[in-house]
Amino acid sequence: MKQYDQEIYIYDATESDLPVILDIQKRAFHGESALYDFVVLPPMLETIDDLKREMMRGVLIKAVRADTIVGSVRAYQEGRTCYIGRLVVEPELQNQGIGRKLMEKIEAYFSCDRFELFTGHRSAKSIALYEKLGYRRYKENFADDNVRLVYLEKRKAVE
Repeated sequence: MKQYDQEIYIYDATESDLPVILDIQKRAFHGESALYDFVVLPPMLETIDDLKREMMRGVLIKAVRADTIVGSVRAYQEGRTCYIGRLVVEPELQNQGIGRKLMEKIEAYFSCDRFELFTGHRSAKSIALYEKLGYRRYKENFADDNVRLVYLEKRKAVE
């Protein structure tokens, strides 16, 4: 069976998963950094200890295919807002629906009125994914001279 034909499963990440998740994150964001003239982006500087703190603060989930971690995302809730961050997928497996599955699962963890995330202004594929998932841009600001952050939000429908 070809790798891209295999099923994706989503699980809570464990502390023993963190080295693999951090490796995927750094490689995924290295590719993103090319969009910004190879600026070193904050996710490329994170450590295992940073990920441990994120796990304690909220939820960190992983995507697994054929017993191999292929992506992750994390989130935490403050008040009625859920903040989602660091959606990463193995670079060679991107654009196969893994990011979508991770986003759908992380949203299901929380009973928030609103979800918020951000990405860089040149990250067209990420922005397109988030917009397909119902997120809408609501503000921008400069992280530095090369990177403008685009903030997106998704509000739950009133029932």
